[in-house]
Amino acid sequence: MSKKRPGEESLSSAPSTATGSSPDHEVPAATPAPDPKRWWALAVIALAQLMVILDGTVVNIALPSAQRALGMSDAHRQWVITAYTLAFGGLLLLGGRIADLVGRKRTFVIGLAGFAAASALGGAAAGSGMLFAARALQGAFAAVLAPSALSLLATTFTDPKERARAFGVYGALAGGGSAVGLIVGGLLTEYLNWRWSLYVNVPIALAALLGAPAFLRDRSGRRSGHLDVPGALLGCGGLVALVYGFSEAEPRGWSSPSVLTPLVAGVVLLAAFVWWQSRAASPLLPLRIVRDRVRAGSLATMGLATIGMFGVFLFLTYYLQVVLGYPPVRTGLAFVPISAGIVIGATQIAARLLTRTAPRTLLSSGMVLAAAGMVLLSSLTVHTQYVTHVLPALLLLGLGMGLTFMPVYATATAGVPAQDAGVASAVLNTVQQMGASLGTVLLNTIATSATGRYLHSHVRGPDADGATLDQGMVHGFSVAYRCSAGVLLLAALVAGLTVWHRTPKHAGHDAPA
Repeated sequence: MSKKRPGEESLSSAPSTATGSSPDHEVPAATPAPDPKRWWALAVIALAQLMVILDGTVVNIALPSAQRALGMSDAHRQWVITAYTLAFGGLLLLGGRIADLVGRKRTFVIGLAGFAAASALGGAAAGSGMLFAARALQGAFAAVLAPSALSLLATTFTDPKERARAFGVYGALAGGGSAVGLIVGGLLTEYLNWRWSLYVNVPIALAALLGAPAFLRDRSGRRSGHLDVPGALLGCGGLVALVYGFSEAEPRGWSSPSVLTPLVAGVVLLAAFVWWQSRAASPLLPLRIVRDRVRAGSLATMGLATIGMFGVFLFLTYYLQVVLGYPPVRTGLAFVPISAGIVIGATQIAARLLTRTAPRTLLSSGMVLAAAGMVLLSSLTVHTQYVTHVLPALLLLGLGMGLTFMPVYATATAGVPAQDAGVASAVLNTVQQMGASLGTVLLNTIATSATGRYLHSHVRGPDADGATLDQGMVHGFSVAYRCSAGVLLLAALVAGLTVWHRTPKHAGHDAPA
């Protein structure tokens, strides 16, 4: 067995799958007594995760009300969403490395406090510019909070069975938070006002802040070293450019210079980032993290899953409200089955099976189930009943997401050296965020184009009636759902070919800081 350099304790004593050695030849490290407060720590981490994920969609249903109240134009309203995704997606890698250098518990608390303050600022916004700035601040603090939360979870739970249960809860929140956001957004908008879709984060953050000092234990990472400033500029600049380019594709079109320029710049900056990371003394993203085949396969599965999944929330929201005429609360409640499916899939199925089967079995099965749900949605019409078509599809999607997200989080963070836990968590969050941004833009472009072709071939006069417009919209959604199904099947194939090994049988602890 090769010797490790000092300070390279890993979150799992099993060797990296890239080495090809067997865990049976390893001498298990002495395992200290588990932290008696670890389940309370999970509750604190779960609150923070729910807040970050929920905020990605809770504002969506409130956006029309906010637009009217603040006098936003149609061209500018997208920045309520884009300002958040730009800052969140672009700064995640930097946030993860800061957590490793400064301390995960410390950055977790800073992220919580900053997110709460930014949410309160947004809720009190007197104009659109103030709201955009608050949303950008939310994204920036979320980029510090999210990787800190995941790395704290990975270092707190190292027993395989307990780790599976903990990541089952985390995976359920990661997958179901978006659907919960739609429900909460509908309730708050209809019974209070749009500002409460932002104010709601304050009590959640305060509850987590009260519990963090008492229940969270930081783990030894790398408290010495220097931040890779060139890497931060290249990596964050590239991600921001890509997210911006994707966000501008829908209103401006893919051939617009405002879209092509940031996309090309993003690719060039990220290529330069990879080159620099292979040469930097203290890289922002150590390339050893993504060279492991199992971890790389898990990341690719997560990226494809979010590309295929996140269009469902956007399209179904429009389908239920515009075509079927649902009010905001009923629209939000219509997403309850997908949340229930995620919870069952993650906590009752995946968490129980992960210690006894290879992750690829769960990942591939989950993606096939989700693809089947997308195929069902592709058959929707303007006269479809919710119970007969939408409900079964949402249950399949929920189970598929639960079976997928939980083992992805557990597998992608297993076996990572303790000093790299924050940045490894940030990579996973970045892949998820970028996949959601890319998927929403691509699928929305596909749906819009298909709707345009449908209307062009079916409208004979200068204007289309309401029924034809609805039929064209549903046709566009159906085409997008079929494309989503194809992406999810590709994710199932990638998982089956790459994520071969089971989760580690032995788990060691890095020493408390």
